[in-house]
Amino acid sequence: MAANMYRVGDYVYFENSSSNPYLIRRIEELNKTANGNVEAKVVCLFRRRDISGNLNTLADSNAREFEEESKQPTPSEQQKHQLKHRELFLSRQFESLPATHIRGKCNVTLLNETDVLAGYLEKEDCFFYSLVFDPVQKTLLADQGEIRVGSKYQAEIPDKLAEGESDNRIQEKLETKVWDPNNQLKDPQIDQFLVVARAVGTFARALDCSSSIRQPSLHMSAAAASRDITLFHAMDTLQKNNYDLAKAMSTLVPQGGPVLCRDEMEEWSASEAMLFEEALEKYGKDFNDIRQDFLPWKSLASVVQFYYMWKTTDRYIQQKRLKAAEADSKLKQVYIPTYTKPNPNQIMVPGSKPGMNGAAGFQKGLSCESCHTAQSPQWYAWGPPNMQCRLCASCWIYWKKYGGLKTPTQLEGAARAGSESGPRGHMTRQEVQGMSPFTRNEGRAKLLAKNRQTFILQTTKLTRIARRVCEDILQPHRAARRPYASINANAVKAECIIRLPKATKTPLKTKLVPRQSLANIVKELAISAPLKLKASRGPPTPINRNQASQPRVGQSLLGKRGFESAAGVPYPANGRPYTSGMRTTSQSVIKRQKVSQGEAPNPVVFVATKDTRALRKHLTQSEMRRAARKPHLLVRIKLPPPPPRSLAMPLLPSSTSEPIVLED
Repeated sequence: MAANMYRVGDYVYFENSSSNPYLIRRIEELNKTANGNVEAKVVCLFRRRDISGNLNTLADSNAREFEEESKQPTPSEQQKHQLKHRELFLSRQFESLPATHIRGKCNVTLLNETDVLAGYLEKEDCFFYSLVFDPVQKTLLADQGEIRVGSKYQAEIPDKLAEGESDNRIQEKLETKVWDPNNQLKDPQIDQFLVVARAVGTFARALDCSSSIRQPSLHMSAAAASRDITLFHAMDTLQKNNYDLAKAMSTLVPQGGPVLCRDEMEEWSASEAMLFEEALEKYGKDFNDIRQDFLPWKSLASVVQFYYMWKTTDRYIQQKRLKAAEADSKLKQVYIPTYTKPNPNQIMVPGSKPGMNGAAGFQKGLSCESCHTAQSPQWYAWGPPNMQCRLCASCWIYWKKYGGLKTPTQLEGAARAGSESGPRGHMTRQEVQGMSPFTRNEGRAKLLAKNRQTFILQTTKLTRIARRVCEDILQPHRAARRPYASINANAVKAECIIRLPKATKTPLKTKLVPRQSLANIVKELAISAPLKLKASRGPPTPINRNQASQPRVGQSLLGKRGFESAAGVPYPANGRPYTSGMRTTSQSVIKRQKVSQGEAPNPVVFVATKDTRALRKHLTQSEMRRAARKPHLLVRIKLPPPPPRSLAMPLLPSSTSEPIVLED
């Protein structure tokens, strides 16, 4: 009964999704709605999985500083992993949730230097926090309300003086004397001087314009003059004048007029007081945030002094009574029965209805993704549905409460991303490599560490066997069309081990493809060697770079004739006839710079002659750029009329059908 009774101030688990971890909240109010349901106004606490990676890095550095200052024992890697699940981040964000979504209680404490971090792992449902998270600004700040316990906050106590030993310390530097009870004045004389000081303060307020507006009546001015600030000033005046009443009277009323002493209650305006009350309602007694967000023009000491003076006013008493009346009308506690409905992620057992999230399609022989056990009274689907991962009963409870797995795994990040923002449309290359069944486990860490680099996928023998044996699960054709979709390698290999003893008895179905002998292929190539030349339409045919080492002229190894000797007409590699201004590759070649095979664009190079260089001079700059951008189009050149000659020379055509090839 007491375990299911929830009160204001309790830290509780809230469930907003069947597959996501619980939300951790602190109950601030319990309100009954018009339809009879109970809603809880709660303060939000965030886990590490709820904040960005940069803030996680900042939290890690803060944790290292805490371990160094508090001299914590060195935890193991698994303890470090689990301690991150126990760390929370406080916030000032409020929200309202149905009370029926409460799933249990937990304990959240402020991390202290005297605490041992490993002690949190020994207790169930125990969390800690040391930083405050702002969901709007996306910042992490140290909590100002920390309890200062530890060696650096302790006072340094000097050794006790022996009998007869004098104190050599300078007392004026240690403290300031403000009142001497052993003075020559009697108590009635001191009381008379304090009455005079109040009268002077009332008269000073009557002369001050701002004070007369704030306290228009005489009794209000007299009440303001009777506050502690006036009495402190009067007693300080007596101390400074060595308790001489005549000198103290002259100090109270100098030649310029009476001295006016005002405290924070008089210095603050009515609008500033309203702002302070609004900030106090929002932030409580967090005076740093009150000053920063509501009263930045005030000092922190001024805000603190005003708070303690404000508590002595009738305004504070009225607000306290109103809050007490509201608290009486609100619920103090609520009873929530234990939630017993089955989780939709529960994997189907024989004789039960199938669950959601692809639970009905799980294969036998899979182990728990966290503790790797193969036996559990109940299994739960975990992570993206296409991964077919599952958790045992104890690891599922750990996942729901602490938001992680007991042991660090690579799939935990994918499950977190899938549960937070729904299924993504794509995955990064590193994620695909890390989850692919075709990657060695020992090489995943190296591949994931690389970014924007070339990678090679190397398969193991078991992976190659699993491709054939578990082809129905792997679906290689579908996986090839969707390379960004992740594949659960553990599920495929586990099923392969189960099927492998049976698969050896049944022969694999293979198709025998009839293949011709090499001699027949050579004869057919020799017969079909002459090619029909066609006009080029579009870009030129790409040439294989592996042919760079083959001779460009003459018969090839398989008897295929070169293009240059077809029909007795010289043709270049792209099938167009040469003009008189172009040389063939069989002619003498001008000496050019050697290009490495890896940097060469293709094995065929057109060498410019004097005539082609002369033709280039007739092209404008825009025509040269157009030819470079579209090399497949014909270039038309307007040539000047040739000079008259006695010998008959062949005229150059007004347009050439050969593209101008530019060489770097």
